[in-house]
Amino acid sequence: MGNSLKAILAFVPSNKCQKYFLEDLEEMPVDKMVDLSGRQMRRLPVHICSFRELVKLYLSDNNLNHLPPELEQLQNLQILALDFNNFKALPLVVCTLKQLCILYLGNNKLCSLPLELRLLQNLKTLWIESNCLQYLPEVVCELSLLKTLHAGSNALRCLPPQLQCLQELRTIWLSGNLLSEFPPVLLDMPFLEVIDVDRNSIRFFPSLAHLPGLKLVIYDHNPCRNAPKVAKGVRRVGRWSEETPEPRKRSGAVIEIALDEKPLLPPAAKTEIE
Repeated sequence: MGNSLKAILAFVPSNKCQKYFLEDLEEMPVDKMVDLSGRQMRRLPVHICSFRELVKLYLSDNNLNHLPPELEQLQNLQILALDFNNFKALPLVVCTLKQLCILYLGNNKLCSLPLELRLLQNLKTLWIESNCLQYLPEVVCELSLLKTLHAGSNALRCLPPQLQCLQELRTIWLSGNLLSEFPPVLLDMPFLEVIDVDRNSIRFFPSLAHLPGLKLVIYDHNPCRNAPKVAKGVRRVGRWSEETPEPRKRSGAVIEIALDEKPLLPPAAKTEIE
């Protein structure tokens, strides 16, 4: 469908627009998945909420800013994608979907997350990148099974110490925030495998050599004067990453080594349930 037609349909009364898009969705899909991404929808068709066995619901890239209370009927839902919409607050009905494993909230206008998020105790992957978060909501630290946290491109200046309670957390993406120092709490999380602090304002990196689970650290595009020390076998992406943990010194002068030319490793595309 061309962009011009999409633009026209965005102004069609919602009921007619939904009928046009969903005329072939009168029954529960065999694969238990509904993908309504990129449809310029301003509201979720309520009859989708009658598909009670639905496991995956993709609503990315629309014009949604609320969800109907009937969504609570989808108690088997495991993947919900709400990224690239207009949400200023997470609809509380999402927090009633207790089987959710993966929740995409990136590229919205969220400034906080509700305390009710703690009810999603099966959540393993949370995407909250590209929002308006000035701090990481402490309620995230209550998601005990969380394995992957994408919180890049916000305005985070620090991380709460409670984050170390997430002993299942393996990957944390913090690229493009306002961190002026390496978050101390990450030094107390030996189970972390991937740490991404690319594109922040970190001037000094403490040693990460004591983190036994670490496999990859991305620290490029920071005004740092040293590379983080890591254990043998840990890959680093950033200044001086392949040569030596520290910039070379000669007669008291610091000789900077060229930036690593390897492309950054972005977060993987949307994942399926493991």
